[in-house]
Parts: sequence; C-alpha cells; structure tokens
Amino acid sequence: MTSPILVTGAAGFIGHAVVHRLLERGETVVGVDIVNDYYDPALKAARLSTFNGRRAFRFHRLDIADAGAIARLVREQGITRVIHLAAQAGVRHSIANPFAYERSNMAGHLSVLEACRHQPGFEHLVYASSSSVYGDRPMGGQGFSEDEPSVAPVSLYAATKRSCELMSQSYAALYGFPQTGLRFFTVYGPWGRPDMAYFSFTDRIMAGQPIEVFGEGRMARDFTYIDDIVDGIIGALDHPPERGDHRILNIGDSQPVPLMDMIATLEQALGREAVKVMRPMQPGDVTATYADISKLHALTGYAPKVRLAEGLGRFAAWYREYYRV
Repeated sequence: MTSPILVTGAAGFIGHAVVHRLLERGETVVGVDIVNDYYDPALKAARLSTFNGRRAFRFHRLDIADAGAIARLVREQGITRVIHLAAQAGVRHSIANPFAYERSNMAGHLSVLEACRHQPGFEHLVYASSSSVYGDRPMGGQGFSEDEPSVAPVSLYAATKRSCELMSQSYAALYGFPQTGLRFFTVYGPWGRPDMAYFSFTDRIMAGQPIEVFGEGRMARDFTYIDDIVDGIIGALDHPPERGDHRILNIGDSQPVPLMDMIATLEQALGREAVKVMRPMQPGDVTATYADISKLHALTGYAPKVRLAEGLGRFAAWYREYYRV
C-alpha cells in the first residue's frame, strides 16, 4: 500500500482540484490549509465540503509556518510525497501586507522543507512557484524559459517565490531529496480565486458595475485552465528527478492572450457587455506572461487542451450555479 500524499493549500483553488484528481485515481490524501480570510472563507469551506464522505481524504486545519505541527503530521502520517501549494497569493496584496508573505511563503516553505528532509524514505516534493519570478517583460517575443535568470522581481510576492526556489535548491544539495518547483502561469476556472481579474470582472459585470482595466488594457496573460494545470502537477509528481536534484519547470498554456481579448471572451460567456474604465499599470504588475512549456512536455507529455473560450464558458456556468445568478 502506498503512503498518503500531503497536499498543502487543500482548501485553495488549485489544491482543491489536485486533491480531487488524486482521489479519483485511488490515492489517499492528507490535506492541510489554514483557511484564512484573504478572500471569502465560505468559498474555501464550500470547496472542502466537496470532499464530504471521501474516506481517503483527511483534513487538518494548520498553519504551514508552524514547523513543529507540519513535521509531526508528516512523521505520523508516513508522508513520502508532498504537493506544496499553500501560500499567500496576490501581487498587489503583497505591497500592503508584506509580513503575511514572509510568514506563509518563506517560513511556510522552510517548514515543509524541514519536514521532508527528516522523513525516512522521502520520495518527492513538488511545490508551487510563480511566473512572477521572471519580472516585467514586454508583450510578444518568445516564451519565458526556465534557463533565463530570474533576478529582477517587481513585487514582494515574486521575491518570496524566487526565495523559495533558492531554498529548495540548497536543501536538494544539502540533503539530497528530489524536488520540483512549478512556475504557474495565470490559472483560471471554476472554484477559482475571487481576487483574480477574470473572477472580479465577473462579479462587477453581473452586478452591473464598471470594471477597471489596468495598464490601459495593454497587457497579456498566459491563461491556463485548472484541469490542464492539474495534469501538469500530477505528471510532475509521477516523474521525480534523481536523488539530490532540484528542477524548475514552467506550467502554463503557452498561448498568451491580450487582456482586452480576455474581457471580450468573458463578455461573450456571460452574455453581458462590461463598462470599462481604463487605468494605468499598478505597482507590482507585469506587462505580459508567456510560458515556454517544452521541458514539462518532454518530461510528462503535458499538453494543454482547454482554450480560453471553453474555459471561461465553464467558469461562467459554475459562477451562475454557485452564486445562483
């Protein structure tokens, strides 16, 4: 019998989807989340309620920065594989609340590293990084490659994520357990995060309120549907690097979409037109993201399947059902 898999951030958008996929393939999963109020805790509770009756899932409400609690959980549950997704998200929020990022992202990552390195027979740590580590890049050009230097973060959030990558690199060298860092590119879909642009735009469009379009709309994002992201996470988990190796892989759609095109696609999915108020670029924002996913594809066969129109259509249907609008 295989040991359970620990998923941190199990009440979060990506964590919730990953847990369901693992359960579907017969894994036993231990979930951890602090369930904070960065956004509506009721949405997090609703995600967790979808696991009701699943005997192969056990949930622990814990702060990942509590190193002792995380170490005990890993030891007592016999964890040898971890998907570490818990973090304080949000680029703009990191400007107003920097110490939340120090604790959740950096101290939390260190807690997980320490727990893994002390666990006998530990197999693989897969953890969430971010495309924000690449800094600000112009629209167009080539996809962002993992081999490029990531030394100019434009937000504290990005700086904490790059710091986590460096901590993992040092732990792989010191203690030898395999690690994979995944740089996520703008994940969207049902059960998503309300602070993300497509979700907050939907809230305002459905309420008949104008939306603020930052960067005067001259931005682009590599929007990646949640099911495709889960494919990549599970694929990476199942292909650990050699002992002592730490690798970083992009995980995105590799087809960046201009912000104004995303808004038009969302309007079509909702059947409503948005009143748009153009605003300048916000501190911490980047102009464009564009994933080169060739390494993940070569390793796992990863190939995103859901295009933006289909994905936003699924999100709009979920939104109407969840909020009964």
